[in-house]
Parts: sequence; structure tokens; C-alpha cells
Amino acid sequence: MRGNNVLGIIFSNMKDQLIRELTDQRTMGSVPFGGRYRLIDFPLSNMTNSGIGRVGVVTKSNYRSLMDHVGSGKAWDLSRNRSGLVFLPPYRTGNALYINRIGALEGIREFIASSKEEYVFMTDCDTVCSLDVQKIVDFHLENNADITIVYTEGTAPDRRPELIAMDIDNCGHITDIRINPNPTKKIRFGLSMYVMRRDFLVQVIDDAACHNLQSFEADILQAGVAKYRIFGYQHQGYVGIISSLSEYHKVNMQLLQEDVRKALFSQERPVYTKVRDEMPARYGLGSQARNSLVADGCVIDGEVENCILFRGVRVGKGARLVNSIVMQGSIISESCDLNYLIVDKNVTIRPERRLMGYDSYPVYIGKESVV
Repeated sequence: MRGNNVLGIIFSNMKDQLIRELTDQRTMGSVPFGGRYRLIDFPLSNMTNSGIGRVGVVTKSNYRSLMDHVGSGKAWDLSRNRSGLVFLPPYRTGNALYINRIGALEGIREFIASSKEEYVFMTDCDTVCSLDVQKIVDFHLENNADITIVYTEGTAPDRRPELIAMDIDNCGHITDIRINPNPTKKIRFGLSMYVMRRDFLVQVIDDAACHNLQSFEADILQAGVAKYRIFGYQHQGYVGIISSLSEYHKVNMQLLQEDVRKALFSQERPVYTKVRDEMPARYGLGSQARNSLVADGCVIDGEVENCILFRGVRVGKGARLVNSIVMQGSIISESCDLNYLIVDKNVTIRPERRLMGYDSYPVYIGKESVV
């Protein structure tokens, strides 16, 4: 099975409500991550590295920054005369915005039906991982499955809507699906990644429309356990799940661990992103930077520890910045003392400010704010 026989679909707005602070003016897919990336870079790169040449990005609202970042898809080798990357803005009868995954699929039904690829791989943007889509499709074919769900094993993330937990036999066949299980218990839970035959997915969409079904997880997956051949494919590598603002901070901070960086950014499966050339980071006399990711264009005159700094961030003399994420173009003025912050783009923090959060409750400062 070649990757170019698979259609990729990315839901850029699904689960926006989990981190409203960051998605008020952008989609989940365009949320900045790791000093230079956006969350959509990971599913797009997974698809490109697996040979998928046609990808539809489903949007809903606040997607201007997403379009600016992704553009024509050139960074992912998806800028092509045929196939390539396609933006799928909301369209439904009466111009109503979709409210769930089934509604989103109904809105892009014609795009799916008119595609020539035989299989479809669908994913959201709230999961950070590196996986081989081709292996999932091969697993799907070997088991003659109707639906394959990608899952991992561990403690379920808190606050994730309609999380599905699965009972799976030794052959990978899913025998039971539970929705919103106890999050403190170690379980097998889905990553909102699915493989299906394209014609089967079109049939599912039409059936959902005829029966006014509202929940993909409950009405399609859970109700389909006895009806369809549903299998689970276990992803055994690193998985970071953005289910809240504190989890967003936690997953970013995990990038400071060497083993996590190696798992996500391997030479064999690189993560592509939009290239923005900047001057190298500059460190002033007496500055200190420890265990941090510092992007191009930063100017560090103070002290930085356990931080992730995006492009163009400035840290003034005498400032101390610890355990924080500072996004593009923000300015930390002289003699500030900051700990456990998430600072959005183009924020100015004036001199001698003292702000402190906690690892389970980081302080968020909104885009273009002045503190």
C-alpha cells in the first residue's frame, strides 16, 4: 500500500474549548508550540513522512493565522498542481457552523467522495507525536478492518471531551468502547486518529445524516462495536496531549528532556514548519541561559532557566525568567522576576514586575497585553 493512496484529513478546530485562552483568536492547529512550531505541524509532517500527497485541513473559525502559517503547504511538500493541500472552510445548508465531528464530516462529504484515494486517515491537532501512518494503514489492511483507531496506554488526560477507552483482545479487535472513563485509572484510550476506506466513510456520513446522529464517538464508534470490524492500533512512542492550559505548559516543558526531543524530532521523521529566517540568538554580558530552548532572533541580557522562548523574544538586564513559555515578539523588561508563565505573542512586561504561577496553574498573559 503506497501512502499516495491515502487521503489525509486534519480537524484544525476540534477541541478548541480545552484551551480557550490560546484559541480565542486562533485554531487549535495554529497554537504555537516548542519555540518554533504550531500544533498542526505534527500531523502534517506525519502525513508527509508517510507519503500522503493529498491533505484536507478542516477549519471552522479564527483560521486566518492557520492559513498564514500553512500557506500553500510548500514546507511540507504539499504545494502541487494536482492533489496537495486543500483548506476546507465550514459549509452547511443555512450557513450554520458545525458543532461536532459528524457535522464537520457532513460539510466535507463531497470533498471526500470526489477524492481518488482509497483510504482516509483522520486526526485532530491536540496530540503531539511522531508516527508512521503507513504502518497504521498496513495494520488496517491485514485485519480487514472497517475502522482502525489509534490508541495509547496510560492515565487518561483530564477534561478531554468524549474520550474513548477500549477493551481489546489479543488480535487487536476492539470488544468494548467506553466514553469518558475514570481519568485516574490506567487505560487504553484513543488519540482521535482513525483509518477507514473512503467509500465506507462516505457511507457512515450518509447514514449519520439520515438518522440525525450527533456524536461520532457514541453513535458511530461505540454503537458500531457489534456492527463493524473495529480494531485498535497501539502507538508506543511518546505522546503529548493538550487537554488544558496546564497540560500545554507541561508538554512544552517535556521538550527540555533529551529523550522526548529524540522521540519527536528524529532524522528519519523530521517535523517541518514554515521557515522564518532570523538572526541568531544574542546573549549579553552577564546573561545566563540554562536548560532552555531559545529560538532565532532572541536577545537575552538577563537570566533564563527551564524556559521555551520563541523568535524575537527579549529578556532585559536583571530579569529572571524561570519555567516559562514566551511567544514570538514579547518583551521581558529589566529586573522582572517571572515564574511559571505562558506569555502570548507581542506582550510587553514592564520593568520590575513580579509574577508567579505554579506547574499545575501557570499564569497566562494574553496576546499584545501590557503588564
